[in-house]
Amino acid sequence: MKNLFPWILAGLFLFLALYFYWQQNEAESRLAIADRQIEEMNEELSQKAESVDSLEEMVPPPDTMELVPPGGAAFVDELGSLSESDIQRLKREGLQNPETDLLNDLNRKQSRLIPVEGTMGGTMTIRDSRILNDRYAMAYYEDGHNGGYMLLKYTVNNGNINWTVVDNSRL
Repeated sequence: MKNLFPWILAGLFLFLALYFYWQQNEAESRLAIADRQIEEMNEELSQKAESVDSLEEMVPPPDTMELVPPGGAAFVDELGSLSESDIQRLKREGLQNPETDLLNDLNRKQSRLIPVEGTMGGTMTIRDSRILNDRYAMAYYEDGHNGGYMLLKYTVNNGNINWTVVDNSRL
């Protein structure tokens, strides 16, 4: 009986060692399967994200979407540009970057210059503007319901810009 006890104990330890070895292999196998499933899901998600990103590139965010003026209301791209002599004269009058300074000033003062109030809760806003030459600018304004054009005259004195509405035509 004394010789049998060490053999039973050794058999028990051998059985436990094999059992834990088998459990470890089983856990590693399940872990490998779970890792593969996670990789597959990550690939699917990255493909979906790429497709969503490609669609998002096509659609600008709502706050940057431009309203398209009605037919015939869009300015021709070649319309209005300052000549080199106009730019030099306006720089002598105190503007650093004449066209940009003029457009920024026009946008800041647009609420005082647009001669029409918005309707149905809309706010009249200049949607497109062009500096025509060293004295005149043209702007298209609308509130989403109604719109029109303005011909503006501007003067520059020591960097200060003053605007006068010369003519206004509602659409």
